[in-house]
Amino acid sequence: MEMEEAPTYAPSIAVLNVQEMVRRDPLHVPQRYIRSEEDRPKLSKPSHLSSQIPIIDLSLLAIGDNEELSKLDLASQSWGFFQVVNHGVAEDILNSMKKLSTEFFELPIKEKEKYSMPLNDIHGYGHAYVVSDEQLLDWSDALMLLVHPTNYRKIQFWPVKPDGFKEIIESYSNGIRKVAEQLLVSFSLIMGMKQDVILGMHKKLVQALRINYYPTCSIPDQVLGISPHSDTSTITILMQDDDVAGLQIRHNENWVSVNPIPNALVVNVGDVLEIWSNGKYKSVEHRAITNEKITRISYASFLLPHDDVDIEPLDHMINPQRPIKIYKRVKYGEYLRSSMKRKMEGKAHVDMAKY
Repeated sequence: MEMEEAPTYAPSIAVLNVQEMVRRDPLHVPQRYIRSEEDRPKLSKPSHLSSQIPIIDLSLLAIGDNEELSKLDLASQSWGFFQVVNHGVAEDILNSMKKLSTEFFELPIKEKEKYSMPLNDIHGYGHAYVVSDEQLLDWSDALMLLVHPTNYRKIQFWPVKPDGFKEIIESYSNGIRKVAEQLLVSFSLIMGMKQDVILGMHKKLVQALRINYYPTCSIPDQVLGISPHSDTSTITILMQDDDVAGLQIRHNENWVSVNPIPNALVVNVGDVLEIWSNGKYKSVEHRAITNEKITRISYASFLLPHDDVDIEPLDHMINPQRPIKIYKRVKYGEYLRSSMKRKMEGKAHVDMAKY
């Protein structure tokens, strides 16, 4: 059987490396990073809502615990985000991933530039979603890799330094994949289907990894680490640093910080699950803020359908609670690439799938 070639996704304009800018002049922030007054983060107002973000026990989901399945259902409707504990990914793998990722970003810029993103795609080291010379830029750098299926990998973009980095990316991603598969089984159940249905609907469960590096910023209240957006994935699984918050989610028109829980993973509903559920589950906007004194790294794993999969609301999700079909049928590959060819801008890209 012939192996499918790795797909190409979308081009992104090359821009300056933020980490190097900070190294050269920690106080200088170019105008292209400065947000308008209404878009700036209000760093002095922590929200009491942070403590209300749901926590899901994956070990209970794995045994089909009805109470935990109900918690997942409610969390995905009301928040679109939750933290997962007892997920089974070994603590030493999580810690090694953090340690070696930090070492990678501490390498000289010439070493990291060996893995620079090509002009026509988003594998490697650099910046994605830069589509014009005028758009405001995010205060972050990233390493982006396609992990599964393995024949999608472009191994020339996988760093060989530090020693063991490639291997820990593999181990970490395999662990995250098992978490994702269990969550998709649970979503099948709470959507009233047999447990293997959603996994089967992916054709191939594609998995991408984006390691985000947020350098310190002298004016963190005027920039954003990542612009507000929702994810084009089915679900996204994120590991945060334990000691510094940076992820914020939009909830009832407020920006709420997702405070790190040691060894927990943050999960969010992506656009695909919102579409399949006919809007029952919410793919909510989120963003990243920066810090004046502490560098932050986050590790986002995106779980996606195969390009050829048609996504639209499932028939049984059009019901008395949601009687109108909100979304039309779209080819996932077209949906994904359409979103990648525009700047991150809230949920604007979801409109292409709406009636």
